Amino acid sequence: MRPSSRQEILARRIAFLKQVSLFSQVSEAELATLVNDFHPREFGKDEIIFRQGDTSRELYLVVRGKVRIFRISPSGAETTIAIYSTGSVMGEFAVVDSEPRSATAKAIEATDLLLMPHEKFLQHMRHLPDLALGMTKLLSSRVRWTAAFAETIAQYDAAGRLLHILLLYNEQFGQEEEAGKRYILDLSLNQTDLASLVGARREWVNRLLRDWQKRGLVAYESGKIIILDLPRAQAERDSRIEANVGGGGW
Repeated sequence: MRPSSRQEILARRIAFLKQVSLFSQVSEAELATLVNDFHPREFGKDEIIFRQGDTSRELYLVVRGKVRIFRISPSGAETTIAIYSTGSVMGEFAVVDSEPRSATAKAIEATDLLLMPHEKFLQHMRHLPDLALGMTKLLSSRVRWTAAFAETIAQYDAAGRLLHILLLYNEQFGQEEEAGKRYILDLSLNQTDLASLVGARREWVNRLLRDWQKRGLVAYESGKIIILDLPRAQAERDSRIEANVGGGGW
């Protein structure tokens, strides 16, 4: 390989890492010292990346594709925790605390990842303060997400929770078709996966989506969520607070 080609590859890898919040404050010279400790892995659709309870401790970075993170109850029911896409970091808890995996990660489409052994990552954190700060910010963001999810459970009924989560993902992944109104959200999730976002049954989600489509709020087509009217969808979500609260308190 020509020296210029190696330099171009290194430059592309560093440029990609700079777009990831975990590494955004790390200098290019420092990124050059850790970029070679990442190893590429490819996963096919529906392939498990790691399982809840596993003792693996690698750090993962999504280069392309989407990954569903979910927990499995003792009865076997799945609850989806998060959807990750390009630039997302996964597996950070096990890297830091060396505990078994707290959830399962599954590719929901063909996915390319970079992984780094936890020993290597911890070594870099000890020598790169900006990387350690980036990890602190990442863990803080996870706590904030968990707090926001807990808030949806307290404030909304099940329909409101699902709509609220879809609107949150629309902010991250939604493709604008009509400014301020119509958006395409491609999460590559089937209706069973959507039901697992709020611990509901697939049949209930099917009825709910049909109702939303009739009312011109949200449609579902082949794994894609179409926000038909964003302001009305937001108003519907907010109305579910009242639906959850109304009904005899103390």
